[in-house]
Amino acid sequence: MILVTGATGALGSLVAARLADRSDTILGTRDPDRTTTGLPVRHIDFDEPDTLARGFDGVDVLLMISAGTGEDDTVIARHGAAIDAARKAGVGHVVYTSLTAAGDHLPYALPHRWTERRLLESGLEWTLLRNGLYAELLGGLAAPSADGRITAPLGTGALAAVARADLAEAAAEVVVNASEHIGRVHELVGERVVSGAELAAAHGPHISYEPMTLAEARAGLAASSAEPFQVPMLVGTYSAIAAGMLAATGGDLRALLGRAPSCPLSAALAQHRAG
Repeated sequence: MILVTGATGALGSLVAARLADRSDTILGTRDPDRTTTGLPVRHIDFDEPDTLARGFDGVDVLLMISAGTGEDDTVIARHGAAIDAARKAGVGHVVYTSLTAAGDHLPYALPHRWTERRLLESGLEWTLLRNGLYAELLGGLAAPSADGRITAPLGTGALAAVARADLAEAAAEVVVNASEHIGRVHELVGERVVSGAELAAAHGPHISYEPMTLAEARAGLAASSAEPFQVPMLVGTYSAIAAGMLAATGGDLRALLGRAPSCPLSAALAQHRAG
């Protein structure tokens, strides 16, 4: 049996849709009423360990989607509880959606690397899906303002962005054929880099790229409705992109998809239009 956690989230819902016609798949979410695939659903909340113990019963392959943003100690506690529960429930194989190796410079890398280490020490069979940053995230972080400017502090840097749907397709492929991926670390980054200037051009001639400084971005975020922990996370993401630390292409995405990855610019623009 396959179980997908976070099944009503942005990534999990796409994975669930990919697996919707399988009789061996169930979904785990803290919001069971929000599922739409018709698959069986279990109430699973990473902040409520009792739901994990019950939810993982009878599961052979667990797709453990990273449990959202939060302070490091919060995310580590969630992931630690999930791995402990998986081991106690007799789960055979955990597939974890981690962060690309290039993301070690990002402020939110630590909980991912901690979780990877915990998995490797758990005695469970495991697979790591080291996801690159979503093209949709870039589309949100570098959205045009009302006066037609993209001011995100990306400098001349670029991102090997990945369409979220491609990562969901890759995850579905891995969990369905889990035995072929035991002990594998898949780097899932894009094959094309996207810069702030390219994103502005894709929006059309009426949009210009006029990047602000990181200090200006930090001040704006601090004055917004962002949670305190989100400010350094977002500024750190801008900084890493601007410094060219997330521009490495390649990896295993094409092989898992059996085709070329989707155009990240198209995914970024679609996110902005839907936004």
